[in-house]
Amino acid sequence: MMVIALTNAPPRLRGRLAVWLLEVRAGIYVGDYSARTRERIWAQVEAYIDEGDAVMVWKAPTDQGFDFATVGRNRRMPVDFDGMKLVSFFPRDPAPDSGPNRR
Repeated sequence: MMVIALTNAPPRLRGRLAVWLLEVRAGIYVGDYSARTRERIWAQVEAYIDEGDAVMVWKAPTDQGFDFATVGRNRRMPVDFDGMKLVSFFPRDPAPDSGPNRR
């Protein structure tokens, strides 16, 4: 089982995914494929994501029972913590007019 969640994805990518996966909600795709096919589908996501972002989650023989990959512009990034994959957040970009020298 695999799930792909897209945010701000171009229509051509959504159309490509709809050929292989079922879109159960807007931007949420579900399917059950081999690791090889999953990697090929993810390669399409990476190639066509443009300014959007995506995460793919799939069943895997890990302590957590799943693994995931991300691509695109997002504040979340995967981090390996003693063999467990967790999520860390990038700090928010400060607003241009909110620095300490603002008057």
